[in-house]
Amino acid sequence: MLPLLLVEGLGEFVTSYITRFNYAGAFVVLLLCGIGLPLPEEVTLVACGYLMHEGVVEFWRVSLICSAAILLGDSIPFWLGRIYGMRALQGRFVRRILHPERFARLEEKFKSHGLWATFVLRFMPGARIAGYFLVGTMKMSYARFLLIDGLGVAVSVPSSIWAASYAAGKLAEGGHSGVVKLAILIAIVVALALAGRYLRRRQPPPPPPDPAQEPQA
Repeated sequence: MLPLLLVEGLGEFVTSYITRFNYAGAFVVLLLCGIGLPLPEEVTLVACGYLMHEGVVEFWRVSLICSAAILLGDSIPFWLGRIYGMRALQGRFVRRILHPERFARLEEKFKSHGLWATFVLRFMPGARIAGYFLVGTMKMSYARFLLIDGLGVAVSVPSSIWAASYAAGKLAEGGHSGVVKLAILIAIVVALALAGRYLRRRQPPPPPPDPAQEPQA
């Protein structure tokens, strides 16, 4: 994860970018997140919520555009895994984005929870790209993947944008300036993402397979 101050600086850059290019700016940034841009997509959603509070964007329009960009971005690692499988990891750039060291724990979750694990990935910053790649390698149909991921997006995107707009309004009532409001909102998002990553790392690794349970040749 990038240091907090750097992410806040990127958040301010994203906000100014969206302010300049409006909805197209939000679409491009979120699409890039799907192919490895080292920025939690929640930062962009918070920026959209802040700009909604400022009257720059409209709630439903920005929610739909952000949702479309996220679904398209999520589809890229899915199709990479579905078409190329683990052979895709031969590329150095792909390995750096997908973090293969996370695969064992993710595979265990997919085996234990199935479709539910695919849905939960939407709420796991840092694990999404690798997770969607693995879902693709398991040959899940794209229609099913799009349905499950779309349900997660339908929950997370509008609620994140609305919550950020509401929080920005409350901060404005406290007399905070625009930059301070944005910095506080992004700091909260990054802190939650770091906490989630810390909790995931504290989970014990999946147990090795029991040789006694393996079928005999």
